[in-house]
Amino acid sequence: MTTAEIARTVVGVIGNIIAGCMFLSPIYQHPLCLYSDSKKRLKVFFGLLVELIFIFLLSFVSLTMIHNVNKRSAVVGTICMLFNVAMYASPLSVMKMVIKTKSVEFMPFFLSLASFSNGVSWTIYALIPFDPFIAIPNGIGTLFAVVQLILYATYYKSTKEQIAARKNAKGEMNVSEFVIGITSNATATNGQDETNINKITPTVK
Repeated sequence: MTTAEIARTVVGVIGNIIAGCMFLSPIYQHPLCLYSDSKKRLKVFFGLLVELIFIFLLSFVSLTMIHNVNKRSAVVGTICMLFNVAMYASPLSVMKMVIKTKSVEFMPFFLSLASFSNGVSWTIYALIPFDPFIAIPNGIGTLFAVVQLILYATYYKSTKEQIAARKNAKGEMNVSEFVIGITSNATATNGQDETNINKITPTVK
């Protein structure tokens, strides 16, 4: 094996490990789906069914109707590129919320870091030799991940301040509720004692 082939193999193995960890990261949420309401389960099932049907149709059309290998690679590669870019672009809605709220509380750092590492490793892999179907979507994904990490670094301090302020406000609220509860109980007790005294004291005629 040449040096380029060895480097490509090593980078490919690293990329597969990172991608595997990233794709398996939501697995702890599967029980939540199983025990959620029927409407949410049906939505997930319908999404998986649509994906399976799409993959089946794509495989059938590309293998039976496109006989030229280069054309087949171009069609399937382009579709895979679009879905890969869509996967990397999925946190855009969260990024919008981060900018609006100045909080990265709902944008997991390790997921952003894994997306960055995955994009970089597969971009390097695609350059030895150059493969546009791998390089373009992962290059775009790397840029998206860089933006996420920049946002995380920018709003990390303000997020900590917001969380601390929320905890302090919650603590003050609990203290206020405790004081109000004691006052209410004391008032009720005093009222009950006065009523009992009035019942016991005889009426003077």
